[in-house]
Amino acid sequence: MVSRHVLAHRTRSLSSAALIALACLVAASAVQAQDIEPRKWSDTPVGVNFLILGYAYTQGGIAFDPSLPVSNPHLETNSGALGFARSLDLWGFSGKFNASVPYTWLSGSADYLGRPVQRTVNGFGDPEFELSVNLYGAPAVGLKDFASYKQDWIVGVALKVSAPSGQYDDTRLVNIATHRWFFKPSLGVSKAVGPWIFESTAAATFYTDNPDFYGGSTRSQAPLYSLQGHVIRSFRYGIWASVDATYYEGGRSTINGTENNDLQQNWRVGATLALPVNRRNSIKFFASDGVSARTGDSYKLYGIAWQYRWGGGI
Repeated sequence: MVSRHVLAHRTRSLSSAALIALACLVAASAVQAQDIEPRKWSDTPVGVNFLILGYAYTQGGIAFDPSLPVSNPHLETNSGALGFARSLDLWGFSGKFNASVPYTWLSGSADYLGRPVQRTVNGFGDPEFELSVNLYGAPAVGLKDFASYKQDWIVGVALKVSAPSGQYDDTRLVNIATHRWFFKPSLGVSKAVGPWIFESTAAATFYTDNPDFYGGSTRSQAPLYSLQGHVIRSFRYGIWASVDATYYEGGRSTINGTENNDLQQNWRVGATLALPVNRRNSIKFFASDGVSARTGDSYKLYGIAWQYRWGGGI
């Protein structure tokens, strides 16, 4: 029989680790390749399912495709996302599968070749899918054994894929979806020191061409490379908070063979706060802002996400 002390420990540990499943489902649905994901590599008991419902608001630069040939963007977006995640046993390694579908309302203006353009639209964005696995330091265990697990070093890898099935109009310059695939492999390292966790992730995003870009053009984009870091502090009852930063570079676009002057060299900082409600429910608040943006796509982002979990012996 499980004691109350052990049961409480399991609940706190699960509450702290499980929230990573929703780290990018809302924010990344609005901002491809620029997401900030604290606790991405933390371990989670095998067989736990997560249902995630989130909302994010952005204001400022281009929130969907930062290398579009526009200037002076003034856009607002309100995005909701429905996500599902499940923790897995992948050949003895702990892993996760995430899937999300966003829906967005966008309005605002920007300048294209010196001419102002307006846009008001709503619709589904491109769905995203991610499979991650921790190759070192986070074995696949059930809830019973997870109670005694203590993190040290973790090394993990992941692959995120976005499919071109969201709202897109080739007669418009700014769209919710991008009418192309992207593939984003990543490598991460996490180190726990007492109640602190120090985490870093390196990633590269590769894009297929959009053959139906504005005006019937073909648009290509070079890979976008990113590096993000997090300082995370755990508290009692599964509460945790983090300070986050990310830098991304590359992503220069080409339209009909002509290269654009839109190389990205941008910094963002953010913060995250996760609050367990009970054994099955958690709430997370997150925000980020642009510090430096070569391409003028700096924007503010604020969000909240609710998570319900079941299975795995909870």
